[in-house]
Amino acid sequence: MEYWKVEWHHGFAEEPVVLYSEIGPDRWETRRVQGYRDGRLLRADAEHESGDVFLAEIPFGDIGEVAAQEEFSARVIDRRAFEDVWRRAAPPTPATRACATC
Repeated sequence: MEYWKVEWHHGFAEEPVVLYSEIGPDRWETRRVQGYRDGRLLRADAEHESGDVFLAEIPFGDIGEVAAQEEFSARVIDRRAFEDVWRRAAPPTPATRACATC
């Protein structure tokens, strides 16, 4: 597993400003935490997604490609740091979960 922390530098009020990702050996994201300006932490995994937080729909490339983009600061973090954020994040509530049959 690989763990990333990506800070997104933007001015969109409702979008996350930090993304934490757990990436499997096949380069697919297995868990994600999104952090917002107001302090909210929302999480997703394969069984728990919502319209606000969900796993990437394509496999991840190299973190250097992300870090090279002006709007992002990206680095690899250790598992302990990811697990700490994961524990503090709230899972999607039933009211916000994406419709599985839509």
